[in-house]
Amino acid sequence: MVTFTARRSKLRLVAPARPTPREAKTLSDMDDHPGNRAYVPLVEFFVIRDAAGEHGHRPEDPAAAIEAALAEALVYYYPVAGRLQEAAGGKLAVDCNGEGVAFADADAAVRLDELGAPLLPPYPCVEQLLLDAGDAHVVVGKPIVFMQVTRFRCGGFAIGLWINHCIADGFGMVQFLRAVADVARGEATPSVLPVWERHLLMARAPPNTAYVHRKLTSLLKDDDPSADATPAAAPSVVCRHFLFGPAEIAALRGRVAVGGGDDIAASCTRFELLTAAIWRCRAAAWRCLADREPAILVFAENVRRRWDRLPRGYYGNALVFHVVHGVAAGELRGMPLGRAAALVRGAKAEDASYEEHVRSTADFMAATRVMPPAAAYREETYMVSDWTRLGEDEVDFGWAKRVGGGVAAPPSPLVSFNAKCVNADGDESVVVTVQLPEAVMERFEKEINEICLKN
Repeated sequence: MVTFTARRSKLRLVAPARPTPREAKTLSDMDDHPGNRAYVPLVEFFVIRDAAGEHGHRPEDPAAAIEAALAEALVYYYPVAGRLQEAAGGKLAVDCNGEGVAFADADAAVRLDELGAPLLPPYPCVEQLLLDAGDAHVVVGKPIVFMQVTRFRCGGFAIGLWINHCIADGFGMVQFLRAVADVARGEATPSVLPVWERHLLMARAPPNTAYVHRKLTSLLKDDDPSADATPAAAPSVVCRHFLFGPAEIAALRGRVAVGGGDDIAASCTRFELLTAAIWRCRAAAWRCLADREPAILVFAENVRRRWDRLPRGYYGNALVFHVVHGVAAGELRGMPLGRAAALVRGAKAEDASYEEHVRSTADFMAATRVMPPAAAYREETYMVSDWTRLGEDEVDFGWAKRVGGGVAAPPSPLVSFNAKCVNADGDESVVVTVQLPEAVMERFEKEINEICLKN
């Protein structure tokens, strides 16, 4: 694997290009939850198109063009140029002071294709593509975004970002980056104008957490989500990346059909299929998990697709969590893949209105102001975050084309990620980042290869 050191410019602050309102902005209770008080690292890779043509004027220096576009985009996303401050009761608010985001340009003496063809995680020397944001869990008084644009010898470039999760979820992070690309492409304004409206996801008075409380507290070793506030060491895990292209997905569908699940094989989504396969293989790999112990699955869902009260352009945290519990490890190990996929699908079916699910989640987040340490969670639980539908492919500079990227490194040892990519044949694929203890990972790799990938 290639190694390199990026030569960075001096860090500078990029403020909005024009004056913006000086005010305080309140975060929603979803934004302000302790679990979101962290920076998320993203890296996106781009190649320069051979000819500008209909794609607009190609700048001499992509970093300079992106810096100028960033300043213009911050006129619309002016809270991102501010700083988080603690308000009454420990809640966070945004001081929209226009100080700006941290920015640097850099050069790396390697070609983009030396990082991998296709570009897949783990990316070599990824830390060289990111600014130093300090402690990723300290969010007060710091720039909300740290951005580095790294030029490669081939003319391509990477955008490395640390983004404060309190301000945006994955969808919102990509929306902000799309806005920068829109302006850099020559658009007068971002194609999607940002909407704040964080009051839409504030807790009710009085709150009612009954709907989600049982589901979310099942992830903890202790029934009380705030019982252990003492920091504890996170589980020691190793990280591996598994590529699923059309052939692997077809093989999994074939296994579902062989097990008598023709209907679910034809209709289940790629997410349902992959999640079911990995969930079952994890249960088989966790040999210390007794047959009667629960094999819990939890995954987040972007509420924008199903809750029409959120306006287009909303970029704050807007997630609900679906949990599959009540399945014993022994049962899951011997379960047909189609049945596991049906359980994943069934978790999204509401036994209450979707409105109540969203509201109850906001209430629960407001009520649980202490984030349990990683050691308080059932480490065998499969937590998955799907980043395949965030719109990263729509980050369009016109004169530059995105060729890969995503989460630079998992921000938590508890969560696995799905990301869209292409395989060596150029086919759209999914790369799944899995984190497990080393001994468990060895068994998982055997299970996923023997059971899920081979006919």
